[in-house]
Amino acid sequence: MSTPSACSTRRTISPADVIAIDGPGGSGKGTVASRLAAALGWHLLDSGALYRVVGLIALRRGIDFDDAEALAEAARKADIAFQDTLGAMSGPSPIRVVVDGIDETDAIRRAEIEQPASRVAAVPALREALFAIQQAFRRPPGLVADGRDMGTVVFPDARLKIYLTASVDARARRRFEQLKQREASGSLRAPFGSDRENVAGSAAAALAAIRASTEARDERDRTRPVSPLLPAPDAVTIDSTEMSIDDVMAAAMALVQERGLGR
Repeated sequence: MSTPSACSTRRTISPADVIAIDGPGGSGKGTVASRLAAALGWHLLDSGALYRVVGLIALRRGIDFDDAEALAEAARKADIAFQDTLGAMSGPSPIRVVVDGIDETDAIRRAEIEQPASRVAAVPALREALFAIQQAFRRPPGLVADGRDMGTVVFPDARLKIYLTASVDARARRRFEQLKQREASGSLRAPFGSDRENVAGSAAAALAAIRASTEARDERDRTRPVSPLLPAPDAVTIDSTEMSIDDVMAAAMALVQERGLGR
């Protein structure tokens, strides 16, 4: 596995500051993380993209999701590169994900990759294989890391840890609206899985199905034996259920200023 030279795994004497943002899917952590990185001029790590890449590889190669060694080996052999724009908000994703020389950014965002990504993320051998590349993103001037165990496992010494959450209903609604927008823009390419079919049906049925899918993923993430989803003891919890993205950003920036970060 390789990364761009900017993502060298060589350790520095004084590690750059880290802001870790963890939480369940649909809580808004990805958007908040990318906006914070842009506002501070820091690097951004979307750790979920790594597991999505492995999920994509497993699907394409027919790798059994219970075959821990095969998954870890696939991750180790894959040439995964992240083209980090250092806060430049160009396009739908601030990070382009290149796998074996091919830009797979759009492919790993398809709904059909969500469950495979969640399943492989529960494999200890795979998490160990991906640990080094996650830490390699820690470089000056700083890093905003988005994931589910950034503050508990990968960057336990992060200067600021935020646990961003929201009710299951709110997260399902957000996912539904996101899928509708992608459908309207033509970016929802087949095959997309059951969520695409749900959007095409009635709103009530779509929301119910997406809510069930969200609950199932929450359960997998909370109960997996390695790095389960939970807030770090020193994390600040923000419940975004009744908050706009601007409200959440204001709360996050207040914490950043309180900790004296980004000066």
